[in-house]
Amino acid sequence: MEELIQHLTPILKEITGYIFPNEVELHWGILIVLYPCLTGLVAGAFILASLVKVFNVKELQPTYRLAMLTSLAFLIIAPLPLLGHLGHPEKSFEIFLTPNSTSAMAMSGFVYAWYLMAVLCLEIWFEYRKDMILWAQKAKGIKKWLLRLISLYSNDISDKAIKFDKKWVKIVTVIGIPSAFLLHGYVGFIFGSVKANPWWSSVLMPIVFLFSAIVSGIAMVMIIYMIVTPIRGKSLDAACLHKLASYLFYAMIIDFSLEALDFLHRVYESEESIKILSYLISNKLFISIVVVQLIIGMILPLVMIAFMKSSKFPYELKNMIYFFSAILVQVGIFSTRWNIVIGGQLFSKSFRGLTVYKLTFFGLEGLVAALIVLALPFIILYILTKIIPPWEDVKNV
Repeated sequence: MEELIQHLTPILKEITGYIFPNEVELHWGILIVLYPCLTGLVAGAFILASLVKVFNVKELQPTYRLAMLTSLAFLIIAPLPLLGHLGHPEKSFEIFLTPNSTSAMAMSGFVYAWYLMAVLCLEIWFEYRKDMILWAQKAKGIKKWLLRLISLYSNDISDKAIKFDKKWVKIVTVIGIPSAFLLHGYVGFIFGSVKANPWWSSVLMPIVFLFSAIVSGIAMVMIIYMIVTPIRGKSLDAACLHKLASYLFYAMIIDFSLEALDFLHRVYESEESIKILSYLISNKLFISIVVVQLIIGMILPLVMIAFMKSSKFPYELKNMIYFFSAILVQVGIFSTRWNIVIGGQLFSKSFRGLTVYKLTFFGLEGLVAALIVLALPFIILYILTKIIPPWEDVKNV
């Protein structure tokens, strides 16, 4: 009891107004914030890759395979925050044994399995099959047998087989686009369906989640490409970066418009919750929404990218500004997820008070655990690039 009182004392001091006792501590913490961040990166990176195969955007070819592997790396780790938060991850397989079609969260397991196995892995397999066969012929030891295993011991690299691979890469990509929308859209659907919470209950929530996912995916692939390429001693593709910046700019415009529309709709409705939500924005979330999400994460990168694209600056300066803009975008998207997940729990159901969220350093719901989860996709991506390199200059080498 004494430990509980010591834990709650600093929180009680920052509570404003009147809240129910069971609302003092938030039920969803940093791990639940990470979940939509990771799934958003998965969907966004895949949509970026689809621009090459489906919409024939040749300028983005240098980032096509990198985007696919990035999507796969983040997809592998995406369920981890949920499993860590809920506990007993060994029981997660039960959603497949006893499916509940009325539960959006339960059905997400089937969406995840479909996207991972039937879409993403299948597309990567068709894209890499020929290269894996050729790499296996030159490799030695464990890598040789690993490549042979991943390629399912296929040896056919005839023109007919290659044509078949290319055909199915495009077919799977077309199927994957709505699948990627479904994968991340249901996250927004879950939040938007909580009628009792006016901060979440909005028909625009799934759409806002989708376009913010596209923004974050493009920005992440751009960051990785701009870091790894110079490390490899290669030159950045100017046309590719220019096109990446263009699509990032357009996606941000749509995302910003949707968020502004959602805000205006709430203000126009002016339901009974408008006072507490206004106080929430102007008090608890002012820094994270107005300063970080809006100014730093949205307006500033938009202005910077627009200025670079409309002016004749040195190539190196443009690259630096594009890279810095992508970093700011990631900060803004994380802030968006933070404001949705944490912000939606800060006000009382009576609309008469606000609580506070205290992020711990250690523990399952702490900062260290969150940083480990964030680092894991990059570790997996590094391993994937060593086994099946995504670089254009190592094809068939």
